[in-house]
Amino acid sequence: MIRRGALAAALAAVLLLGWFVSGWYGSGPLGKDTPFMVPDGSSLGTVAAKLEAEGAIASADAFRLRARIFGGGAPIKAGEFLLPKGGSPSKILSILQGDAVLRRFVTIPEGMPSIMVHERLMAQPLLTGALAVPAEGSVLPDTYEIRRGESRQDVVLRMQAAMRRTLAELWAGRGPNIAVKTPEEALSLAAIVEKETGKPSERRVVAGLYSNRLRQGIMLQADPTIIYPITRGKPLGRRIRQSEIQAVNDYNTYSMIGLPRGPITNPGKESIAAVLNPAQTRALYMVADGTGGHLFAETLPEHNANVERWYAIRKARGDF
Repeated sequence: MIRRGALAAALAAVLLLGWFVSGWYGSGPLGKDTPFMVPDGSSLGTVAAKLEAEGAIASADAFRLRARIFGGGAPIKAGEFLLPKGGSPSKILSILQGDAVLRRFVTIPEGMPSIMVHERLMAQPLLTGALAVPAEGSVLPDTYEIRRGESRQDVVLRMQAAMRRTLAELWAGRGPNIAVKTPEEALSLAAIVEKETGKPSERRVVAGLYSNRLRQGIMLQADPTIIYPITRGKPLGRRIRQSEIQAVNDYNTYSMIGLPRGPITNPGKESIAAVLNPAQTRALYMVADGTGGHLFAETLPEHNANVERWYAIRKARGDF
C-alpha cells in the first residue's frame, strides 16, 4: 500500500511538473499576430497583468511564477513588440526581453508646408492628442521614429528641435557674402529655393540668383510666394491668375521687394545650406527648361529668349 501511495504521488508529481512545463512552452491563446506595448518602467508583474488583459496569456499569476523559474534574469524592455499567433509564454517573454522592438516612422519630405505636416501627423493612428498647425518653417523635413501612444505634440517638438539645431549649425558655417542677415531670413529664402527647384544640383545656383536679386533690390518674383497666401502651401491645382500675381500681401514677391514675412514651407537642410553658401553666379533670371530644371540668364534679353524656348516646348506638348 505504501509503495502504491508513493508511486501515485510520484506520478502525480510528474503530471504536475509536465503541466507546469507545458504551460510555459505550449501554445498560448493569441488568435493572430498582435502588437504589444511595454511602457517605460514596467515590472514583470505589471507586464503579466497587461498580457492577460490583452489576451496574450491565460494567467498573469502563472506567467509570473513560470517566468521566475524558467525565464532567466534578463530584464523586460520598454517598447512595442509583435507577439506571434499562438505564442507560448516562453516565446512571449523571450520577445519582451529581446531587441525585436517594432520601429515605426513618419517622413516629412523636403518642402512640405506645415498644414500638410499637421494633416500627416493627425492621420497617424498610433499617435495621440490634438495638434495645432506648427509655425511655418519650424519643422525640419526628415524621417522620425514614433512610438505607439506618443503625443503628436511631442513628435512636433522633436521635429522643431531638430530644425533649431540644424539651422544653428549651418548658420555657424555660413559663407562671408550671403544676402541674408539673420537665421530667420535664411529660412525664408531657403523655403523659396526649396519650392523653386526639385533638382538638388540647382539649389546653390537658385540660391545665388535670389541672393543677387536681394542685394540689388530687385523683386524676387517667385511664383510659390503668390500661391502660399491662397493655399497655405498646398498645390494650387490650376494656373495662377493675373489678379493673384498683382495681389498685395506680406508674401507675394511680385508686388514687394525683399523677402516675404516668413517661410512659405519647411525647407530641407540642403536648401538652407545652399542659401548660406550660394553659388557664385551673376544670374538674375531663370525659367523652366522642360526637363525639370531651369535655364539661367544674366540679362533680360537672354532671359526673354529662354522664355520663348520654354513657350515653344509647352506649345509642342499641347499645354496651350
